[in-house]
Amino acid sequence: MKKIVIIILFLVATNTNSQESEKIIDVTTFQNDLNEQYADEKKSPLTKEDFKTFESLEFFPIDTSYRVVAKLKYFKNSKPFNMKTTTDRVSVYRVFATATFKIHGEKHVLQIYQSQQLLLTEEFNDYLFLPFTDESNGSSSYGGGRFIDLKVTDQDTIIIDFNKAYNPYCAYSDRYSCAIPPKVNHLNTEILAGVKAYKEH
Repeated sequence: MKKIVIIILFLVATNTNSQESEKIIDVTTFQNDLNEQYADEKKSPLTKEDFKTFESLEFFPIDTSYRVVAKLKYFKNSKPFNMKTTTDRVSVYRVFATATFKIHGEKHVLQIYQSQQLLLTEEFNDYLFLPFTDESNGSSSYGGGRFIDLKVTDQDTIIIDFNKAYNPYCAYSDRYSCAIPPKVNHLNTEILAGVKAYKEH
């Protein structure tokens, strides 16, 4: 009987470690892809001066406790609205759903948005936008908040991995127009995951 219990505990531990490794590999791949994009002068928001010293973006240590399963409440008939940007540019979204989840035992709610412009583009018509601010903004993370990309789903839950939170292009250059996260999407906690504030070298 003891042998059976030991075998079961070993299998559970092995499976848990495997799942944890997969989550870390997923984030590492995201980070590598983002660094490749930023190192490419044709795709990067970095300035010519930045390229002289750029080696990698700075990330918080990967922490899978910031990977959450959120409960979704859909808003199928929500009206489009103009999300504020850092310029006069009009950016039209609608509330796709609200996501309810817990981080470190605390309950949080964020709105997930769907771009009305991207709906007309086949490549991005399943794209969802999650802009948010948190208590780390202006210190360890970018003051204007950060973004997470998601995909349209018909499930009642969605995985939100804050390790994949990235800065808007405005964090690197003022020549861009960026969406400003709505006030309703502020988290009253520090999200110490994802891309850190950009420091010019």
